[in-house]
Amino acid sequence: MTMASPERQYASFAAQRQPGCRAGRLVALAALLGLAPFADLCAQPAPPLAIAAHSEVQGHESRLTFTLQSCVQAESYLLDSPNRAILDLPEVNFQIDPHEGQPEPAPEPRKHRHRASTKDRDAAKDNSKATAAHGSGLVASYRFGRLAPGKSRVVVDLTGPASIVSTGCAPSPGAFELTLVLAPASEAAFKAAARAGAEKQARATAQNAPPAPPLPSVGAQKPIIVLDPGHGGVDTGALGREHAIEKYVVLDFAKALGAKLRASGNYRVVFTREDDTFVSLGQRVRIARSLNAALFVSVHADALARDGDEVQGATVYTVSDRASDAEAARVAEHENKADSAAGEDATEGASDVNDILFELTRRETRAYSHVVARSLAEYWKVAARLNKNPRRSAGFVVLKAPDVPSILLELGYLSNEEDVADLTSAAWREKAAAQAAKAIDAFFAQRQPENQPENLAAPPADAALKATQSTGN
Repeated sequence: MTMASPERQYASFAAQRQPGCRAGRLVALAALLGLAPFADLCAQPAPPLAIAAHSEVQGHESRLTFTLQSCVQAESYLLDSPNRAILDLPEVNFQIDPHEGQPEPAPEPRKHRHRASTKDRDAAKDNSKATAAHGSGLVASYRFGRLAPGKSRVVVDLTGPASIVSTGCAPSPGAFELTLVLAPASEAAFKAAARAGAEKQARATAQNAPPAPPLPSVGAQKPIIVLDPGHGGVDTGALGREHAIEKYVVLDFAKALGAKLRASGNYRVVFTREDDTFVSLGQRVRIARSLNAALFVSVHADALARDGDEVQGATVYTVSDRASDAEAARVAEHENKADSAAGEDATEGASDVNDILFELTRRETRAYSHVVARSLAEYWKVAARLNKNPRRSAGFVVLKAPDVPSILLELGYLSNEEDVADLTSAAWREKAAAQAAKAIDAFFAQRQPENQPENLAAPPADAALKATQSTGN
């Protein structure tokens, strides 16, 4: 069997990157194994290590247990819409496969009229049994990861109304176990507990509001570009082939693009996140608006289940009130659930102001967004693959700033072998990021003079696009 290349394995769950001390994982492993001499490798102690997780049903109770290097204090509460249990923890280094806790995919519906073979029927039965076994009890699925510096979170999707019986950490042979115990509850009791949980989370969020990213002080008159690597922290995003994880793939690409833009000297570049941290959708938009950004670029990667492994290539999205097609609607629906996936209470934002000036501003912003989307799609195909329908639109929450031109770039599909090979390749990232930077240059060259960098002249028509076209690598 051919082994995957190191680059294609770079985002493996076993090599998840943790902020802070670079030797943190080694220290945690050394401590777990009782190798005291390694404890001095860092001045700051590494976060405790989590090495396993499992759920089980005992009578009418459902239990979710994490095996840890040392005990941590956990705060638990419930949320609804959708029904979830939340565990807020001090920072924990989760060295657990992100696929752990995710439900088995549902059996693929038959697409043909002919009678299914015995093998097909048996496989469908096995898949159904696996799905039922995983979703038995109150734990439908669960996610875990870093929330913010010093904080981690576990999000448990529930199969029905529940109450939290207990949350505690206790010694077990050779380690410690953090256990959440759930029991069925009435709908009314659950709703009341979920309201209390939402209020608790709101208070904590207000007290610990994240600071705005620092704005580069050099070149105060230069346009500000906000780069937004999607997902992060407890919200892993798509999980793909070769252990590729969206939150890492898009962060690496955004950093490569940011380096190209900064090297040009034409822009000030700000990131919504520069490490494995969760940032809510609303906060991402607020960052761009508060900085009066000239452009907002959100970077993502997609993945399709079951028979989607043949779909490949990048897609550039803009915002619209009605999705351009069913696929755009699916992607927007998925991306708009990011806050919910990270265990945030999904509260409705303020409605749009309904006046003529607001509408004119929004129309102009959306027109500019289409210009940059068209430019990016054209330049991208010089270095990388485009999806067969590369420009789409839908109601993405993260693109709804009425006064900041905004696009969402789906780099490719983590369910496609060729796309994963590219997206996890440093050489491909450099090539694709260079073309994306040229597309952004072309966009600003077309804007009004007061919005242009001083040393950026409009390129000759189609100059960059006459380069040798490439279908991929």
